[in-house]
Amino acid sequence: MSEEKYFPAVSDIEAAETVLGEILEPTPMMRNNNLSEKYQADVFLKREDLQIVRSYKIRGAYNKIRSLSPDILKYGIVCASAGNHAQGVAFSCNKLQIMGSIYMPTTTPKQKIEQVKMFGRDYIDIVLTGDTFDAANNAAIDYARKSGKTFIPPFDDPKIIEGQGTIGYEMTRQCKEPLDYVFIPIGGGGLASGVGAYLRQMWPEVKLIGVEPAGAACMKTAIDKGEIVELEHIDKFVDGAAVKKAGEYTYEICRQVLDDIIPVPEGAVCSTIIDMYNKSAIVVEPAGALSVAAMRFYADKIIGKKVGCIVSGSNNDITRMEEIREKSLLFEGLKHYFIVNFPQKSGAILSFVRDVIGPTDDLVYIQYIKKTNKEEGPALIGIEVSSKEDYHALINRMEAHHITYEYINENNKLFEILI
Repeated sequence: MSEEKYFPAVSDIEAAETVLGEILEPTPMMRNNNLSEKYQADVFLKREDLQIVRSYKIRGAYNKIRSLSPDILKYGIVCASAGNHAQGVAFSCNKLQIMGSIYMPTTTPKQKIEQVKMFGRDYIDIVLTGDTFDAANNAAIDYARKSGKTFIPPFDDPKIIEGQGTIGYEMTRQCKEPLDYVFIPIGGGGLASGVGAYLRQMWPEVKLIGVEPAGAACMKTAIDKGEIVELEHIDKFVDGAAVKKAGEYTYEICRQVLDDIIPVPEGAVCSTIIDMYNKSAIVVEPAGALSVAAMRFYADKIIGKKVGCIVSGSNNDITRMEEIREKSLLFEGLKHYFIVNFPQKSGAILSFVRDVIGPTDDLVYIQYIKKTNKEEGPALIGIEVSSKEDYHALINRMEAHHITYEYINENNKLFEILI
């Protein structure tokens, strides 16, 4: 990066909008009645989940690839992605009839891999390597250097940032007046940089709130420390935003344009996914739910305000829904796991069910193995309650009946081993 700091100009983003006009129509900016009523605000969703590849990533990918000369493109391109950037690159390769090699983490949901194949068809090949985006990214960069092909970054590139910034361009034309708050998901920061730069210049008074998964808050960590840092460990659940290290360009821009960054717990993301599906019939992936999930942590500030949330993608694998429901129940305090020591005598478990499980509780998991020649035997018990407050009544009944137990929800190591 040059010593002169790059910052996306309004004209750069509007030029990118012209390029994207070759393949895309603007996505809707829709008022959501359920969320507006819940937060006592006017809540508008920028529906990038309805994009042609079901995420915003096509914008930056196509804008970057179209900026390259035919002499460069004839050698082919390379990218790394947990899924959505890969789909944007694959679509662009097919559209422009150029060859692309796409590196993806081995942990990428199967649904996203199949989508990449569908969009790229005969113009792409997929390489699964490493268990994080960063590992796949390093492998892709190394391959590009050795092969002479051009690497298409997922976020840390001016043309990528300008392409993502076209969402901000569309928002300013779809809203009758400036919004008070805009919540923007952050993985590596390309979306927040592009949209943030454009909106900051067009709507100077708007509050721009970046949103990261709590288990991979690389941008907030960098801004808090005043320098880019690489996180040692990340939670890969929010796969579209699970990045260990913010970009150089994106860090510099985000620290200038964002008013705040909220790390949202993965469980809250899961609750939002379920809520948006049940109440608004909107299917979102974990990263796509980040902006909406963040509003619960800003609820007092956005009352009576005009709020925009960028719903960044809908590439969710339906096979993950049971995991999503489980994480949501745990976060909301509705599901609890215990190791219970039962006396090894007839009727011990029956007594527990009769005396401890409340009328609205549900015994959803039990694993018990009788231990030979021992007075007690441990059982792993899972109980789902109907409201958060019911947990205290459950504990009181266990204490009253002298149940010997260990609560394991908060014992991370033990929980990961057993559940």
